[in-house]
Amino acid sequence: MIKILTATVFLFSVSTLVLGQDQVNPRPITLEEYEKAKTFQVNDLDNDTYVKFENTYLLDRYEMRKPYFITGDDGLKKRMDIYKLIAKNGLQELGTMVFYTNENGKLYKALLPNFTADAKVWERYFEDIHSIDKEEKNFVLKLSYVLSKEVSYQQYKFLNQGKDLAKESATYGNNICFPGDQEVLMNNGTRKYLKDIVPGDEVMTVDPSSHQPMAVKVRSLTTHEASNYAITRLTLLSEEIQGPNEILLQTKFIEATPNHPMLTNEGTRKIGEISEGESILCFDRNSGQMKAYLVFNKTEFAGGTQKVFNIEATEGETFLMNDVMVLRK
Repeated sequence: MIKILTATVFLFSVSTLVLGQDQVNPRPITLEEYEKAKTFQVNDLDNDTYVKFENTYLLDRYEMRKPYFITGDDGLKKRMDIYKLIAKNGLQELGTMVFYTNENGKLYKALLPNFTADAKVWERYFEDIHSIDKEEKNFVLKLSYVLSKEVSYQQYKFLNQGKDLAKESATYGNNICFPGDQEVLMNNGTRKYLKDIVPGDEVMTVDPSSHQPMAVKVRSLTTHEASNYAITRLTLLSEEIQGPNEILLQTKFIEATPNHPMLTNEGTRKIGEISEGESILCFDRNSGQMKAYLVFNKTEFAGGTQKVFNIEATEGETFLMNDVMVLRK
């Protein structure tokens, strides 16, 4: 499993490590150069490791790395190639160019600026990667994963657009619940929105000790009235190395009020206190077994005015929501 450092690292610091800068103050890339660089093409990503443009710029394959091949939950294989963007004059490293090829051969480009770039360049970069993310599901997550692997596993919290709770006046109450659009695994293998669960439904639970699944009957659905609740969101990852630079990357997400207890490899913790790098037990749809997933990212935001819910059941301590084992309180 990948190892995540929990120190907060902004993207401009990360880019310094990605580029491996020896110079303290490389010149910033301009917005005009940023836009121009996005038009640069590498004709043969398999063989072209060093390409010149206009006798002014160079693309140099990052540390001669082979491409990453990432297969997600959908079984579709994506390819990611990384190059340094260099200004020939003075050999100034301006940023890191990422070529992302989907399963249909469609190519997307993202240019991570160096840390000296001004705010307008960084703003355009974030616009670009989130535009790609709208077409390519979990692109930002995969980009973060690959780059974090290349920079000693430091990750991009800023990419996840966490919101400032103080500004949004979210409610930290005593309610221990989940948003209603989280999916509960039913005994018959189907999934049902938490808000739609009714007494008599049979849901899957897992014995925390043996990890064996069993069905329990729902006694009631607890509902707390609408409020602007604070919500903690965890992004969970499981990686399986299938060969040199061949990775099966599986993701899961879970949201809950910050004080809801979860079972981690460190013991029972409130979700709001769980740290990146801890592990949580999840249901693997392919094997039908429980599997440990790493907490790759954690964000907190105001969930907006909504009701939150929880399940009361006849027995068992847990249930599976979004395929994540959660404690029932």
